[in-house]
Amino acid sequence: MSKKLLKSTLLVSSLTLFSRILGFVRDMLIAHYFGVNAATDAFFVAFRFPNFLRRLFAEGAFAQAFVPLISKHKTQNLQPIINKIFGHLTLLLAILTLIGIIVAPLLITLCAAGFEWQSEQHILATRLLQIMLPYGFFITLVAFFSSILNAHTKFAIPAFTPALLNLSMIGATIWLAPHFEQPIIALAVGVLIGGIIQCAFQLPALWRLGLLPRFQLDFHDVIIKRVMKNLLPTIFATSATQINLLINTFVASFLTTGSVSWLYYADRLLEFPIGILGSALATVMLPKLAQSHAEQDTKSFSSTIDWGLRWVILLGIPATLGLIFLAEPILSLLFQSAEFTVHDVHASAQSLQGYALGLVGFLTIKVLMPAFTTRHAQSIAVRYAWYSLAANVIFNLLFIIPLAHGGIALATALAAMLNAGLLLRFLRKNGIYQPTR
Repeated sequence: MSKKLLKSTLLVSSLTLFSRILGFVRDMLIAHYFGVNAATDAFFVAFRFPNFLRRLFAEGAFAQAFVPLISKHKTQNLQPIINKIFGHLTLLLAILTLIGIIVAPLLITLCAAGFEWQSEQHILATRLLQIMLPYGFFITLVAFFSSILNAHTKFAIPAFTPALLNLSMIGATIWLAPHFEQPIIALAVGVLIGGIIQCAFQLPALWRLGLLPRFQLDFHDVIIKRVMKNLLPTIFATSATQINLLINTFVASFLTTGSVSWLYYADRLLEFPIGILGSALATVMLPKLAQSHAEQDTKSFSSTIDWGLRWVILLGIPATLGLIFLAEPILSLLFQSAEFTVHDVHASAQSLQGYALGLVGFLTIKVLMPAFTTRHAQSIAVRYAWYSLAANVIFNLLFIIPLAHGGIALATALAAMLNAGLLLRFLRKNGIYQPTR
């Protein structure tokens, strides 16, 4: 079993690595072309929403909700179930996207209350958000399509898909930006185009499986009702870290100009090991855990968790030390330029060091959450997510005055460690996970 899981993990990790490298190229170009200023702060505030949806759906929540369901019904005729989920999802997303575009000014205020209402920065952030919000529609569908493919152990296409967003944003930075009166708007257009391309890229693989979704509504279907009922708690339980990052943006908007950008660049570096290791492990473990639970094979269920946690410890601790001690050299190498100054490198390093202290916690959450969703224990994970959010707010209040933006990052790291500890304690206490020697 472990060899098969390792092979799948290496495949997903390799493709994720390629996407992450493109992401660094993207951010290097953004730092070089746009620097750190009020316009980039406005973009990163607006981008936080589509990026939040990308991480929320494409990197976990939808897979956690749908892979166990698809695995359970894989031997039956899946097409009607997929059609109905697709129909309900499309309708819901279209309504939410339209509402989001209308209330975009309020969303910017909620996310960055430090931006003065109807100021130039607030107006720019609102405009950017309105352009990028439809990306949320497409990336959510991408996440649903990826869940179907992952449940059939077709990991390559979903793992490569995120690279397409980076390629689109790179193209927008180099070729589109010079044609805009406000060049930063080209980045928002690049995000939207990237979402459309990502969605289209998944369709041929679904067609080859004979599972290309068709729009169908059935408000009385029992399975659909159960899925939609479980979707919200699953999303919330798997997204405590992402919600904490939104809280960070809100708090940072009250600090000195550049704070939002410094946290963004630090978060991007932290996402490198989380994506390559954490997301890859969670992706390949989820179908195996779903199968073990369906077959009531408790030994296999526990050993799969054990296998994932060992990789977290083996690679997570060295990665933590590397990010802490090499924060400034890495940031300098990747981003420093005439626009991204030595001061920006030093400030971003403070954020990165704070985030890095919670890396093992972030990775552990990724690995343990599938154990809860496959056992339909989302309510437990939701409670722990609330504890994590509350802890993040309290730690922010404690650390923001002495450590500024670095304190915001440290607060999120400690909240993640708390969340991971609670999840692990529950699995151990209830005998679901029993470590081997």
